[in-house]
Amino acid sequence: MTHRIAIDVAPESAWFKSSYSSENGTACVEVADLSRAGRVGVRDSKDESGPALVVPTAAWAEFIAGARSGF
Repeated sequence: MTHRIAIDVAPESAWFKSSYSSENGTACVEVADLSRAGRVGVRDSKDESGPALVVPTAAWAEFIAGARSGF
């Protein structure tokens, strides 16, 4: 996992709101598909120019599987 500024991770057009974000807009996560590099970018939608995490695609898939199972 690495920590970078979101604009350095992916262009603005690559980011999309996660379907796991809350409906009330207070806990929104955006992700960017960086699969060509084997990674996924993750950022806070309320801070688009702020920090972003970059995680391996496999780690993101495990996280999503855990979220789906309620783990």
